[in-house]
Amino acid sequence: MARIAGIELQDNWRLEYALTKIKGIGWSLSKEILASLKINPSKRVGDLKSTEIAKIISKFGEYPIEGELLGQIRGNISRLKNIGSYRGMRHTRGLPARGQRTKTNARTKRGKRKTVGAFKKEALVKTQSQKAQKEE
Repeated sequence: MARIAGIELQDNWRLEYALTKIKGIGWSLSKEILASLKINPSKRVGDLKSTEIAKIISKFGEYPIEGELLGQIRGNISRLKNIGSYRGMRHTRGLPARGQRTKTNARTKRGKRKTVGAFKKEALVKTQSQKAQKEE
């Protein structure tokens, strides 16, 4: 297993695919990096020489990846909050920031909620009888 940018890449993966496992590197950037270094994209990670790994790691210095990328994103969001923009306020309130509807949906952003008011008749009778027993 090769370790590139703090990520363990399996030996049997194609290099083009393996690089996409690093945050901030997608398919197009992976292809671009390998083309600029003249490395075969269909080569397996286990077949890489240490010089090729060093070239790839040095090329990553030109792009924000992993922790640096996450820090930039976090900084951008905090800047939006500080200037009081609409998008910043949506981030602060935990709501979607890109115009999606919130009357229904938006569960991922707003968090999981319990269902209210959807009882079958048997369940309703059971809960009412339990409440009555607790009151006595």
